[in-house]
Amino acid sequence: MNENARAFAAIAAAAVVGLALVAGLSFLGYVLPSGQLSFYGARVLMDLLPILVKSSYLVAATLFLLGLQRMASPVTARSGIRWAGAGMVIATVATFALPGVHNFGLIALALLIGTVLAWVSGKKVAITDMPQMVALYNGMGGGSAAAIGAVELLRLSARMPADPLQAQIERGVIAMQTPSVSLVLAVIGAAIGAISLSGSVIAWAKLDGRLDRRVVFPGQQVFNAIVALAMVALGIAAFMTLNVPIIIAFFVVALALGVLMTLPIGGADMPVVISLYNAFTGLAVAFEGYVLGNEALIIAGTMVGAAGMLLTRLMAKAMNRPISGVLFSNFGGGGEAQEISGTQKPIEAGDVAAMMAFAERVVIVPGYGLAVAQAQHKIWELTQKLMERGVKVKFAIHPVAGRMPGHMNVLLAEAGVPYDLIVDMDDINPEFANTDVSLVIGANDVVNPVAKTDPASPIYGMPILDVINSKNTIVIKRGKGTGFAGIENALFYADNTRMLYGDGAEMASALVSELKGLDGGH
Repeated sequence: MNENARAFAAIAAAAVVGLALVAGLSFLGYVLPSGQLSFYGARVLMDLLPILVKSSYLVAATLFLLGLQRMASPVTARSGIRWAGAGMVIATVATFALPGVHNFGLIALALLIGTVLAWVSGKKVAITDMPQMVALYNGMGGGSAAAIGAVELLRLSARMPADPLQAQIERGVIAMQTPSVSLVLAVIGAAIGAISLSGSVIAWAKLDGRLDRRVVFPGQQVFNAIVALAMVALGIAAFMTLNVPIIIAFFVVALALGVLMTLPIGGADMPVVISLYNAFTGLAVAFEGYVLGNEALIIAGTMVGAAGMLLTRLMAKAMNRPISGVLFSNFGGGGEAQEISGTQKPIEAGDVAAMMAFAERVVIVPGYGLAVAQAQHKIWELTQKLMERGVKVKFAIHPVAGRMPGHMNVLLAEAGVPYDLIVDMDDINPEFANTDVSLVIGANDVVNPVAKTDPASPIYGMPILDVINSKNTIVIKRGKGTGFAGIENALFYADNTRMLYGDGAEMASALVSELKGLDGGH
């Protein structure tokens, strides 16, 4: 057992002991009458419950921070997930000990159902469907925050009498009993959560192929602005009146706004959108945590929101576009096909294998097509064969390659590719000029030179991998179709580019076989 594992085990053991004490005291508090509690000498211990719960939240927050820090590196990401998961378990169990918590059976049932569904779906989901799952989980978090806001608003609304005068008096009483900031944050958190929920569902539908890439209509942004203003007006009205029909209308409009915001966004922007909605969900959870007075929700939501916003900003910067450009422009949608002179020149697997076998430097550029073809394991086998021959191989990763942040890193890690072979765009771009062969598999828009040369292109200004500067480029592609942005790729027509047509996994397997043939079948 290494040092990190021992540290984790020690923290987990301490947490289990503490939580067992919390759970036991909580059970005594709810099961035994106060007289018996005094008789058993547990009254003093019961007074410690709030302190123990807050201490558990502190431990959970520490684990969240440590987990987030470890997730920053692919090398430690798996352990980071475990640390953060342990923190979430501690925070969840500790919440059961809070005074005033009821319906333990329903809560436990909900936790059981959610845990089983998440476990089963997590085990069964294909690596190609990972972006869809991330989008759905974002939506669930936002929906949960929206539900908390809805329950809080409806709880207060239930106190309002039917008589208008009495209702006005009761609203004043509520204002004195409930801090205005709590009610304001409940409304804001509900709005953000509802937008994240419906927007994430639309993102999931787009990624899963259930919706067209983009849905646009004349005056769309003006219409969206009107809907946003209507949501704000209804939110203010819900805050002022606590009227049930107004509250319902507020949520309906907020959900509609999430749909309308996401419909016109094309596939090239999906990683940024998923990251942005992740940040929205974190903010909504933090706001509702303040409403509930739950420090764990505040801390977790704040960290998720901050990390999501930072990631969104970094990804938008990598695309050379402001975040507003993602939400309020047509980038990432299907532009008009560009007229590019020349023809695509095919090549056979045997010729490609020979080029790579006798090359000094090879760079492999993966994209979403790699995930679709499930070719990551064969590509890693190909890499190993090349390295056995003394070829220097690296993997070039574009920040927005795939359909979610870090998609390619997940694929390659799952195949066992060492992290020191994976190079970011800024570091690898200067090396393409000295690269003998660049192998592009499944990537399209992120290697398209028109992003630098054609101002009329919908991807103009987006930083790309400078594969076109390589001495030779091989593109594994199923057919002659365009990428997700719907435009032709000038790289495919370049003089130094050859097209290896076919399924990614099959072509990678063919290249491995050809290399083995060159080595005498070994």
